[in-house]
This record gives sequence, structure tokens and C-alpha cells, in this order.
Amino acid sequence: MGLVNIDDDLHDQVRKASTVSFRSINAQAAFWIRVGMLCETNPTLSFNEIVRRELDAAGVSAAPLPVRAA
Repeated sequence: MGLVNIDDDLHDQVRKASTVSFRSINAQAAFWIRVGMLCETNPTLSFNEIVRRELDAAGVSAAPLPVRAA
């Protein structure tokens, strides 16, 4: 494990995002790093496709929600 030096503005964005997603600041940063790495190594996949594949690989059943009438 090591330290990552990021500027204050990015740290503030990580802190704000972590409260919305109910993650620690470190967990939020790790999530963004992991997603960024997966996006760079799988440029033809969308964010949603990447998340779906990661959930599937973890054995999480993520059935689509039913479509609601407007």
C-alpha cells in the first residue's frame, strides 16, 4: 500500500463524491482509479457495461429494474 499525492481541488471532489456514494474518501478514490483503469483497458465498453461486468464477476445479481410508465 502506498500514498497518492493529488491536488487539493481533486481531493475536495473525492471527499464530496464519497458522501454521495456512501464510501470513505479512500474507497472513493480507489473506485475512480479502478474504473479509470478499466475504461482505459476496455475503450469500447461504456461505464455501465464495465460496472455490469464487475458485478457479474463478483457474483452480484443485478437484474434490470422494470420500466415504469411515465
